[in-house]
Amino acid sequence: MHSLEKTLIKTELKQRREEGCDVAGIAQQVAQAFADDAADQTFEKLYDDLISLPVDDAFPFSEPTTLAAIQAARPHNGTDQIFSYDRAAIADQIHGGWLGRATGCCLGKPVEGWKKDRIEAYLTDVNALPLDNYIPYSETMIAKALKPSTLGHIKCMDRDDDMDFTVLGLLALERKGAAFTARTIANVWSAHMPLGLTYTAEKVAYRNFALGIWPPHSALFRNPFREWIGAQIRADIFGYVAPGRPEKAAALAFRDASISHDKNGIYGEMFVAAMIAAAFFADSAASIVTAGLNEIPKDSRLAAAVRATQSWCQEELACGAPDWEQVWTKINEHYGHYHGVHTINNAALVVLGVYFGFNDFEQGIVATTLAGWDTDCNAATVGSILGVKLGAQALPKKWTGVLNDQLVSAVRGENHNKLSDLAERTTAIAETLWSTADEEPTATLSGDASGVWELETGWGAHLLKLSEGTVFLIDDELGPFKITASSLVNGELNFSFAIDKGDWDFAVDFEGRLDGDSIEGSYYPGVVPVTGRRMSHAD
Repeated sequence: MHSLEKTLIKTELKQRREEGCDVAGIAQQVAQAFADDAADQTFEKLYDDLISLPVDDAFPFSEPTTLAAIQAARPHNGTDQIFSYDRAAIADQIHGGWLGRATGCCLGKPVEGWKKDRIEAYLTDVNALPLDNYIPYSETMIAKALKPSTLGHIKCMDRDDDMDFTVLGLLALERKGAAFTARTIANVWSAHMPLGLTYTAEKVAYRNFALGIWPPHSALFRNPFREWIGAQIRADIFGYVAPGRPEKAAALAFRDASISHDKNGIYGEMFVAAMIAAAFFADSAASIVTAGLNEIPKDSRLAAAVRATQSWCQEELACGAPDWEQVWTKINEHYGHYHGVHTINNAALVVLGVYFGFNDFEQGIVATTLAGWDTDCNAATVGSILGVKLGAQALPKKWTGVLNDQLVSAVRGENHNKLSDLAERTTAIAETLWSTADEEPTATLSGDASGVWELETGWGAHLLKLSEGTVFLIDDELGPFKITASSLVNGELNFSFAIDKGDWDFAVDFEGRLDGDSIEGSYYPGVVPVTGRRMSHAD
């Protein structure tokens, strides 16, 4: 059995090269280590050496990771405009986003990961070109598990991680509203999402949670997939709840992305969330894409790719007979070297889909699917953006009707949902955030964590002494137990401790907010509500 480092180091070499590091020397050592069937410790050291490499001074891009640094590196530092809020219209548009996302996902799902020429060859064989409906099924070419997402066999939006993460984001927002944190998202995943149905960066982050490595470190430890598409596909819910407010949507998306991704992986989610937020009031494809560009670092690789694709789309659409394949050829030429599930090349296809589908929903999701690479992710994102722009009532029933308003999900407690119900729940969050648009909860938080606190929890009363670093379970007369980690940043309070169960320790994490003399949050695992008051300022 290979060590983690030996399994991942070749992918990490490519990742570090793409980030602007000179990996030539370590690449030779890695090749020699494989040739020698070296010990695991050798690969561990090589991996650490690889991670510690600096970005070359000649690298032409600047790619920060913290939200403040990302916002400082944007092409503008403006604020969101506040539009008049028409609840009925917004509700229809949010519903359109959910429907459009499900439609695009279902369309692209049977050919996920296929390249453009393979998709075209298959559709030619089954007489489905030009494509004007869902992908036909062939038992010799498409896995049986994908049959429920093919033409004539669709009864619902079948389970897909592209939809699971939209539901998980909704749960986090329902639990905490705009006050949710990266740790909230991590805790929601741990409580509601099976590890076996996560992939690439999400699986790595989940693995890190199990090791007690929490955001933001969960995104970085042994994670060569940190710039892949996983965060980008989680963006939509944060755009849905921030109509007309791309800056707000991007900031919410950052918290989600930071648990599993870095640099362009984070930017991808912020970019898409901002585009969706802008689509509510957009009058052109350019305004949607530019809104996304305005929320990511202007000198990043993603921004450069989006600007180039935007220019190619505009040039092609100005022709008498525009052809999206001409734009695809340029995207493939410039960005086809990235992995098929990388953020940058797939984001370029999303831009293509938005431009060519702005006035034609079907063309948008079909062209994005035919373009290949991560087809279900990209068509879902384009369908979501166009669905928001058009609203549910305007979407073609040929595409939406076969889903029967049903979504199957792997999310615990949310396995079977109506898309319309999910849209209504999302609208309720959007309305709450809209009504508090001028309020910044973290700005009003005050106080320190000193003194003695009495906590009312789902596990009984607890006595908390953060300065001393202990928790005592009053009702059970257990403890005090030592706090193993704690932090208080901008009112966001986290601490961990372990309850002695005799032969083993039961690890508990708190995540919540401190404001003056009150605390509110939750214990994990599970979701155990916690409220508290300061009994005294002295220990």
